[in-house]
Amino acid sequence: MQQDILFISDLHLGLDKPEITRRFLDFLKNTASKASALYILGDLFDAWIGDDDPTPPNNQIRKQLKELVLSGVNVFLQLGNRDFLLGQRFCNETGVILLNDYVVIDLFGTPTLLTHGDLLCTDDLTYQAFRVKSHTDLWKKNVLSKPLLLRLIVARWYRIRSYFHKRRKSTNIMDVNQNAVIEKMTQYQCHRLIHGHTHRPDVHEFIIDNILAQRFVLAAWDKNTGSVLSWNNEGYKIKTI
Repeated sequence: MQQDILFISDLHLGLDKPEITRRFLDFLKNTASKASALYILGDLFDAWIGDDDPTPPNNQIRKQLKELVLSGVNVFLQLGNRDFLLGQRFCNETGVILLNDYVVIDLFGTPTLLTHGDLLCTDDLTYQAFRVKSHTDLWKKNVLSKPLLLRLIVARWYRIRSYFHKRRKSTNIMDVNQNAVIEKMTQYQCHRLIHGHTHRPDVHEFIIDNILAQRFVLAAWDKNTGSVLSWNNEGYKIKTI
């Protein structure tokens, strides 16, 4: 039987989102378990303050991901702008394979570029400056060295601040820059791109070097519904969870 390759992103799992957690756990047991591979393209968690954080539903997610991997499904994870502090300990505990910010896979004969999507939002200069700073080893080490309780408090404050900052920004600034998209797809010699981050699910078609190119934007999950991009050798389907 043909096994699908699945792509999801932007679940933003957290203690205050039990509906999404239940839907994701059900998805892992009943849908992902039948696939050959699952790619999670960033922001699996709404905030990740370190691999030592036992706040629910973290341990439950670890357990179910490990069971999925042990069943024979390959699970790959890219880091997003909310969970970029996730590290090797999480991967060791779950068997999940951590991917770089950009990675090319062979998707049924077509080279396909995967990324979370935040790096393509080049018009958001404030965020891009913060991203450069926050992804340095020194910055991460400094944050992770703080007591767990303090990290929890700071994460809560950061989410509130981020919410109000986004309300003041133009929606276009927070979307991908098309020139950046074409530049990266050209650099990696791909005419298909899959990403999340923007919460604007769609399939965009455009031309690169006289060849049709496609950009698949994954949907964010919320308390009412989730979405998965499912691919096999017959093509793709976008399924509601």
